[in-house]
Amino acid sequence: MLGAQRKTHLLEILARDGRVVAKDVAAELALSEDSIRRDLRELADEGKVIRVYGGALPVPAADRPVDERSDLATASKERVARRAADGIRSGSTIVLDAGTTTLALARLLPSGADLTVITPSPAIALAVAAHSDARVVMIGGELSRHSMVAGGALAMEAIRHLAADTFYLGATGIHPEHGLTTGSLDDAVTKRAIAERCAETVVLASEEKIGAVSRFPVLDLAAVTAVITDPLDRNPLIAEVVSAKPRPSLRKKRR
Repeated sequence: MLGAQRKTHLLEILARDGRVVAKDVAAELALSEDSIRRDLRELADEGKVIRVYGGALPVPAADRPVDERSDLATASKERVARRAADGIRSGSTIVLDAGTTTLALARLLPSGADLTVITPSPAIALAVAAHSDARVVMIGGELSRHSMVAGGALAMEAIRHLAADTFYLGATGIHPEHGLTTGSLDDAVTKRAIAERCAETVVLASEEKIGAVSRFPVLDLAAVTAVITDPLDRNPLIAEVVSAKPRPSLRKKRR
């Protein structure tokens, strides 16, 4: 079987089973695991699969550019955003990550709650300003064309001087084994840096993200305070995701 044929076969397995196990395919085709792993690496470089230990998983739909995600699972995102908005405490300082679920949350922030909102996303900042009377603080830096979020050295310098109560984090993959992942290395670094400056990290988990795995790790589930899911989502992995041991909730801001 030629290399191109093997790759087509691997993609067919991925579409059918939702994963590829390298050793199983190697046995099926009477090839070495190294050959299958090489094919999977090349497919990953082409953006067609996500490499994980022992095989590969599908590329999450949430890894698409932000302008292509605006109509993805919109009802689920709204339900998650409403649950998150109900938990925002008056007088708190929060960080809203970039993303379409956090954008839904930005449009639901309560007025008259004396909130300060910090964000690395211009779209989130504008939505907060348009839909609430919260104070808005932007994290500056180089703007990613893919995610439309500020990152890089300038953003890292700004984040070092921040302190907030709650970080509402958006990840493109939320998996009980692989934790929180995202499709951009720079975004992963920015998210981790922000989480370090916040007393709590709350993950917004709309239906298309549960069970998905993206290329770059952000945090283990044990490192976050809570995962807010869609109350109508019946994905069996939700129980495993939300039961991961959370870190203690800290009410005081970090200094």
